Amino acid sequence: MAFFEEKPAMKTKDMLIGAMLRVPSEAIHRRIIRELNGAGFKELSLPHMALFRFPGPDGVRPGVLAERAGMSKQAMNRLLGSLQDLGYLVRCDASGEGRARIVHFTKRGHEAYAKAIAVLREIEREWNAELGEKDFVQLKRLLGRVWESPLVK
Repeated sequence: MAFFEEKPAMKTKDMLIGAMLRVPSEAIHRRIIRELNGAGFKELSLPHMALFRFPGPDGVRPGVLAERAGMSKQAMNRLLGSLQDLGYLVRCDASGEGRARIVHFTKRGHEAYAKAIAVLREIEREWNAELGEKDFVQLKRLLGRVWESPLVK
């Protein structure tokens, strides 16, 4: 007797928008990490995607990064500490702003971020080929409308 039964695969027409956006997003994140690892950035893992996604952490305060990622400041500081220990970023005092800190990529961090952008451009080319240029342009246009709307505020 199985501990759980496999559920039949859900048809995409029955999926809610959250899953339809999440599944491709997670696939993109896994691909970026896999390709970063293959390019020599072996210590990066999926949790680091909270910092390696648009618009990136360079020149931003840890609290803002935590808010963007939907995590506590403490969790973000642990993640930042991990990447700092690995040589991808540094946290510096913000000049003239008391105890405020600002995150900056190191040379290695900039290289990894540039590789992540290159992977994203390749993914866009693949999606364009799969969907056809007209549908891919429409997908990006519609997502842009959602991005700029009050729906994501």
